Amino acid sequence: MDEKTRTELEAAAFRGLVAHLQKRTDVQNIDLMNLAGFCRNCLSKWYAAAAKERNVPLTDEEARIAVYGMPYSEWKAKHQKEATPEQQKTFEDTKPLHAEISGHMPKK
Repeated sequence: MDEKTRTELEAAAFRGLVAHLQKRTDVQNIDLMNLAGFCRNCLSKWYAAAAKERNVPLTDEEARIAVYGMPYSEWKAKHQKEATPEQQKTFEDTKPLHAEISGHMPKK
C-alpha cells in the first residue's frame, strides 16, 4: 500500500472514531481511560500535537471542538458525570498504562 493511501485510510478511521465518540456521549472519558488508556482529551491533544508538528495554527479549544463536536465546557455540562470512587480508584491503579498525553503522539 502506498503512503498516500495509508494516510487516507488512517484519516478515515480517525474520523470514524471521532464520529462514534461524538454519538456515544454516554461513554465517559474516565471509562475510556480505565479500559483503553486514552480518552477524548487524549485524541484532541494528539490532534493538536500533529498540527503543531506541521506548523498548522490550532488552539487547544479548536482541537477539542474537532473531537467533541462542541466546546469542551458545553460537552462537560451536557454529558460528563461525576466519577464514582471505583472509577477513580481504577484510574489511579491503571495510570502507568495510560497513553502518553503530554502533547506527544502515542508511542508506536
